Amino acid sequence: MTVLVRLRKLLPFFIWLAAFYGAWAFIVVSGDSWDTVLAHWPMTVAMAAGSYVAGSTPMGGGTVGFPVLVLMLDMPATLGRDFSFAVQSIGMTSASILILCRRLPLEWPMLRAALLGALIGTPLGAIFIAPLVSDLFIKLLFASLWCSFGLLHLRHISEICGRHGVTPVQPSFDRNVGFGVGFFGALTVASITGVGIDMMLYMVLVLLCHADLKIAIPTSVILMAFTSLVGVATKAFLLDGFQPGTIENWLAAAPVVALGAPLGALVVSYIDRRPTLVFVSLLCVVQFVWTLLHEREALSWWTLAATLLGVGLFLWLFRKMQRLGNRLERRAGRGDDTA
Repeated sequence: MTVLVRLRKLLPFFIWLAAFYGAWAFIVVSGDSWDTVLAHWPMTVAMAAGSYVAGSTPMGGGTVGFPVLVLMLDMPATLGRDFSFAVQSIGMTSASILILCRRLPLEWPMLRAALLGALIGTPLGAIFIAPLVSDLFIKLLFASLWCSFGLLHLRHISEICGRHGVTPVQPSFDRNVGFGVGFFGALTVASITGVGIDMMLYMVLVLLCHADLKIAIPTSVILMAFTSLVGVATKAFLLDGFQPGTIENWLAAAPVVALGAPLGALVVSYIDRRPTLVFVSLLCVVQFVWTLLHEREALSWWTLAATLLGVGLFLWLFRKMQRLGNRLERRAGRGDDTA
C-alpha cells in the first residue's frame, strides 16, 4: 500500500516524462533528425554527467554544457548560453517536478520573491544587456564566478554541509532578498551566461540563512528551472531565436537530462552530498584554469588582472555574506559566531 501511495504522488512526474518523450520522439521522427542526434553524441555523453550535477548540486546542467561547447568543441559563448537555457528547461524542470511531487522542504517565502524577480530580470537582461557583452566577457564571467564558488566550498565544506534547518528571519527580509537575487541575478548573470542564478540563491540561503543543503539545493533547482523557461521564451518570442547549433545539441541532450537531473535530485536525498560537492568544486577551479589557457591569446595583462580580481571580489562578497549570516544566527539564538 505504501508503494502505491508513493507512486500516486509521483503521477505528475510520470505524466511529464511521457509528454516530453512523446514530443521529443515526434520532433525527431517528423523532422528525420536521427542523424543529427547521433552526430551530436558528445553532448549526450557530457550531459549524462551534467544532468546529475544539475539535480544534485546548486549548479545548472549548463554549468557542464557551457564549457563542453565553448572549451572542448570551441563554439561561441553565446551558443553555450542559449544551450544552457534550452537544456535546463528540460532537465531542471524535470528535477523540479520530482522535487514538488516528493514534497521536499523548500524556502518558499524567498523562492516566490526570487521567481518574480527572475521573471522581470531575465527578459530585460537578455534584451538590453546580453547583446552588449563580448564573447570573451561571457567566458570569463562564467569562469570566475564558478571558480569562486569552488574555492569557497573547498575551504568551508564541513561548515556548509553541517547546517540544519534555516535561520528564522523577518518575512520582509525573505521577500526583499529573494526578489533582489532573482532580479539582479537574472539581469546580470543568468541572461549573459545561461546559468548562475541558482548558485546565487543557494549562496544566500547557505551563507546568510545557514540553510540545510536539503532545503537550499532543491530551492535553487526550482529557481533555475523557472529562469531557464523564461530565458527560452524570451529567445523564442522577444528576440531572434537561438544561436545556430542550439537545437541540434538540445535534441541530443534533452532525452538524457530529462531523467539525469531528477535522478541526481533523488540520489543525493539518500547519500552524503559532500563527495559530490567536493568533486564539482574541483571541476569549477579546473575549468577556470582551462579557460585562461584556452583564451591566453585573447587575454591582455589588464584582462587577466580583471578576471583574477573578479574571483577575489566574489570571494570577498561570499565572506561578507557569511559573516552577516553568523550575526543573523546569533540574533535568532541559533548559534555562536564562527567567523
